[in-house]
Amino acid sequence: MRILVANPNTTAAVTERMLAVGRAAAAVGTELVGHTAPRGVPYVSSRAEAQIAGAVLLETLAETATGFDAVIVAAFGDPGLFAARELFDVPVVGYSEAALLTALMLGRRFSVVTFAQALEPWYAETIEAHGLAGRSAGVRCADRSFSSIEAVGAEMEDHLVELARRAVEEDGADVVVLGGAPLAGLAGRVKHRIPVPCVDAMVAAVKQAEAIATLAPVAPTAGRFARPRGKPSSGLPPALADRIAGR
Repeated sequence: MRILVANPNTTAAVTERMLAVGRAAAAVGTELVGHTAPRGVPYVSSRAEAQIAGAVLLETLAETATGFDAVIVAAFGDPGLFAARELFDVPVVGYSEAALLTALMLGRRFSVVTFAQALEPWYAETIEAHGLAGRSAGVRCADRSFSSIEAVGAEMEDHLVELARRAVEEDGADVVVLGGAPLAGLAGRVKHRIPVPCVDAMVAAVKQAEAIATLAPVAPTAGRFARPRGKPSSGLPPALADRIAGR
């Protein structure tokens, strides 16, 4: 099984961290191949940045997704997920989608804990977009700065653990999801310090992608994710233009 880990952010070190965490969790025989966005922002933290990242993701998949059994949109908030699912035949799994759905198997209500206050509105809307607002206990965000996106998990480890505990004690969370691609691997280090299950989004995404690929779903020809009728375009990269055209 081959899974493409498509990071729509531009920080290659975060892609490598996710790959390391994912490979440790993957089944024997699963190959993870990483791809970092060639342009955009170091990490997505707003709706506008998510739109940019989603467009770059579609270009990436048009050029690279052939030959893979599944794709992971490797950014919390899942920029471009629904569009990619509509446009490509390969199963596409969202990073946050996988984490949240996994959390629902571990408890009734989940909280997302993340590293920047700017992420709260977008993450809250992501939870809504997946139809899970009724199971959410909220989004807890760190209230301090960090020196680099690559090191944010290590820098904020104790603070994020404290936020997770508060989510349990004050918000009634049964499960904590550590939100944000730069936090890949943190759950494994801190889960024994948090009194409820703690979900690592990268591990969840890999295992969900393996499961979906094993199901070998056929591409829909009806329903909300049937591929749109082809049409001409202008100015798009050739591979994406071909996809839009229905070729």
